[in-house]
Amino acid sequence: MVVDREAVAELVRNIKKQALEERDMLINALHQIQDRFGNYIPVEAAKVVAEELNVPESKVYEVLTFYTMFSTKPRGKYIIRVCVNLPCHVTGGRQIVETLKETLGIDFDQTTKDGLFTLERTSCLGLCGVAPVIMVNDEYYGDLTPKKVKEIIENLRARGDAR
Repeated sequence: MVVDREAVAELVRNIKKQALEERDMLINALHQIQDRFGNYIPVEAAKVVAEELNVPESKVYEVLTFYTMFSTKPRGKYIIRVCVNLPCHVTGGRQIVETLKETLGIDFDQTTKDGLFTLERTSCLGLCGVAPVIMVNDEYYGDLTPKKVKEIIENLRARGDAR
């Protein structure tokens, strides 16, 4: 992918004008860049962020690799995060994971060929009372069964094609 370096630089400069703390500027810049590029941050864009904020590239990559919300590789339109902590696991989480993998035809950290779905594992989503739980982009789904998971995937597929 070709990155418009000037557009990325302008985005970062606008964030700097908001007079946030340096850490906030970096995280906000990465969020906006990821939104612009469709759920990931190209390596070239990360370099521009480092240059514009006058921080080492290693600091940018430290943030990119620490926070699971960021990715340096393209992801699907729908990012499905599966809670793999104990409360979800003991309430049927293993079956949910198996159903997702089977229905989507992918494993964790993979994206479907049509570009619609990326499957990721995550720690607690904070909804143990309705375990097992998944999060699709910013929407949570709890009290899951394999049947409910298949319905969720079918509904998302019906919404339209990949980007």
